[in-house]
Amino acid sequence: MAKKENEPWYKDGLKFKCSGCGDCCTGAPGYVWFNREEGKAIAKHLDLNVDDFYSDYARKIGIRYSLKEFSNGDCVFFDNKQRSCQIYEHRPAQCRTWPFWSSNLKSKKTWEQTCKDCPGSGTGKLYSLEQIEAQRKVVRV
Repeated sequence: MAKKENEPWYKDGLKFKCSGCGDCCTGAPGYVWFNREEGKAIAKHLDLNVDDFYSDYARKIGIRYSLKEFSNGDCVFFDNKQRSCQIYEHRPAQCRTWPFWSSNLKSKKTWEQTCKDCPGSGTGKLYSLEQIEAQRKVVRV
């Protein structure tokens, strides 16, 4: 069978199984983008009105919103003692699609670095090209 010209390097799929380490939720400062619907869902989960959620847990960056972080860069919803996300079932798409971000999939080298940084990347369930692409297209990170 001839190789398709535009097949990505990960055409045979990639493995991932969240190890629950919390490394993707902690560390260097950054952004966890979320949209209006996700903000409403998180607010409802926290039993807050939407304005209070934005005031307490969000920061406006240009025209977008990101979850706040602690001064050490950890996500405001990461419980360091439990090593878990307090809003896991309602986490933003950016979190749900990790590690299948375009930035991690640019090349085998970027994926190898992702696997070094994230103990769950490269292990566990094999995700098909179709599954990876569906997640990669949700957000651009």
